[in-house]
Amino acid sequence: MTESKGRQRIFSGIQPTGEPHLGNYLGAIRQWVQQQNAPAPHDALYSIVDYHALTIEMEPGSLDRFTLDLTASLLACGLDPERITLFRQSDVPEHTELGWIFSCVAAMGDLHRMTQFKDKADQNKDNVNVGLFAYPVLQSADILLYKANLVPVGDDQVQHLELARECARRFNRRFGETFPEPQPLLSTVPRLKGLDGSAKMSKSKGNTVSLSEAPEQIRAKLKVAVTDPARLRRNDPGHPEVCNVFTLHGCFTGPANPARVAAIEADCRSAALGCVDCKKELADRIVEQLGPIRDRQAAWRARPDDLRDLLEKGRRKAAEIARATMEEVRVRIGVRAPPNSR
Repeated sequence: MTESKGRQRIFSGIQPTGEPHLGNYLGAIRQWVQQQNAPAPHDALYSIVDYHALTIEMEPGSLDRFTLDLTASLLACGLDPERITLFRQSDVPEHTELGWIFSCVAAMGDLHRMTQFKDKADQNKDNVNVGLFAYPVLQSADILLYKANLVPVGDDQVQHLELARECARRFNRRFGETFPEPQPLLSTVPRLKGLDGSAKMSKSKGNTVSLSEAPEQIRAKLKVAVTDPARLRRNDPGHPEVCNVFTLHGCFTGPANPARVAAIEADCRSAALGCVDCKKELADRIVEQLGPIRDRQAAWRARPDDLRDLLEKGRRKAAEIARATMEEVRVRIGVRAPPNSR
């Protein structure tokens, strides 16, 4: 598989650490589907990055199960393996080979400045492993192995992408021009807080909605979601710019009915709409949009052999690119002689 003439290549990955949730869906998966369905789609590769998931403790055997389940979820959300390349990271060993080479190029100072390491280390104080510190180097290899031009990221991942760009620059200066400097394809989704009002949606915090949750579970979670902290009474004027429920309305109500979002904002500010009714309406929209996804998830989960076949097909397409890149890299760094000198 080679890059189609005139098309830029896009790469992104997602960890198989359990049931995908609203943060995964809005921040990544839905945008992947939109890019796939655009009039001029990119040459896109999306990887289930199972080696990255090893940075947290997991029972043996769970990664394969989580990978198949995540594959079912991605397909249920609308990714089409005939139009994109979907594969498992560990099926393409060149990821870790290039990751080691980049670990000999990346600067320790750059890794020490990674703010996400500090956050993750605080959350996993009993398992602050080397992989947790160095995984941005493997992430750089994931991207550059395919010579991707564009990487979809939220603003919390821009720092990691800059490390990939720096790895490309350092390698190119040392060994010769080999890798492009990938550019961010910034998410249009605003940063989402958890339903409990905390900094970020997270499975570990239980402050989000999983894509396969039943309608009654979704409604129960939205019922207690934190809204505008300054709005203490029903007739207090609201401040939608600080309300996470209003932000989610922009994601679920806005695409089909932007006028309704504008009305919700106005009614919130004037206290014509209470938080209880606002949350009920949001729950209706989420239930409506996740229902078909949940049904398709169940159908795909019942076909594990087909899921494995799709991942194998993706592996073959990704491996073709990866092999070509690593053949070039091995010659560049001097562990292989140039083809015309053999």
